[in-house]
Amino acid sequence: MHKLGISVYPTQSCLEEMIHYIELSAKYGFKRVFTNLLSVKNDDEAVFQKFKSVVRVATENNMIVIADINHKVFKDLNLTLKDLSFFKSLGVSGIRVDAGFSAQEIAQMSYNQEHMFVELNISVSATFIEDVLSYKPNLNQLIGCHNFYPQTYTGLSYNRLITTSESYKKNAIKTAAFVTSQEGKIGPWKIMEGLPTLESHRNLLTTVQAKHLLMTNVIDDLLIGNAFASESELRALSEINLTMPSFDVYLSNDITSLDRKVIEKEFHFNRGDVSDYVIRSTMSRVHYKNEDFPPNSTNQIVKGDIMICNDAYGHYKGEMQIALQDMVNKGYKNVIGHVRKEEHFLLDLLEPWQPFELKVIS
Repeated sequence: MHKLGISVYPTQSCLEEMIHYIELSAKYGFKRVFTNLLSVKNDDEAVFQKFKSVVRVATENNMIVIADINHKVFKDLNLTLKDLSFFKSLGVSGIRVDAGFSAQEIAQMSYNQEHMFVELNISVSATFIEDVLSYKPNLNQLIGCHNFYPQTYTGLSYNRLITTSESYKKNAIKTAAFVTSQEGKIGPWKIMEGLPTLESHRNLLTTVQAKHLLMTNVIDDLLIGNAFASESELRALSEINLTMPSFDVYLSNDITSLDRKVIEKEFHFNRGDVSDYVIRSTMSRVHYKNEDFPPNSTNQIVKGDIMICNDAYGHYKGEMQIALQDMVNKGYKNVIGHVRKEEHFLLDLLEPWQPFELKVIS
């Protein structure tokens, strides 16, 4: 089951804003909170109290909290690897070990008596997890999450995301990655030009980023890296179909009620004998074989167009298709709508036999 999450930064934000943000995101079904302890000093009692308050509110809203730490935090706070009780006293559900720990140390930490998660940074290596696994960690308490990247042009490539994540997925270790809000201005550091995992996501709609990560099949949970995402972004993310690919579509004003029924009521899946030119959802031609689909709007086809084969196409009439590239229309296909342009690249990721949803937007 995929989970949605947010991030908060106690050293950069006031308590009231963070509490409101946590409660708002919980209202929309968000279940995870990422936060940062890297810049907290051991004598900064005010920040620790703020941190505890944030965690308490998150816990009251049934959210798990993972705190980002590194080896320096252990040293500054005079902590040992065998005892994570300090972090437990803060109320967090787990710690993200960002740097400075050996594979054996991480494996040992996974057996902590506080039963806390130990989260690894997936982005840094495709092989480090294998080293950790060689020391027989407690897999029930080991998870992974990618990094985020505040600087433009420094985020991960798509290929890097896949290769590093696959090392975790093949060992059934839960993964997560970050999307960036286009409204949030706060991160762990003063320099912040968005906080995505993938560089290609930096200027995309938050929902498009999330859909892309889901379609990789290697990412489980989706976290908004920067704070504070707008309520409209939270709402939009909460409305994404987490069980199958979903595409936002615009429908033409003159489509028939039957056309709309095909789009909104059919269970769509991509045929197994896939084409380079179209996604084919063919069961509608079976279900509506006795219905008429008169020729209409048979204009030339461009990528992202949604088409229904009309009566002139014989037994193919009623079949719904989505164009993967520009094509000539010989008059057999009614162009009834279009996939949102920002999501065109997602169409190329749809796999054979994969179910998908078309969500009509105005």
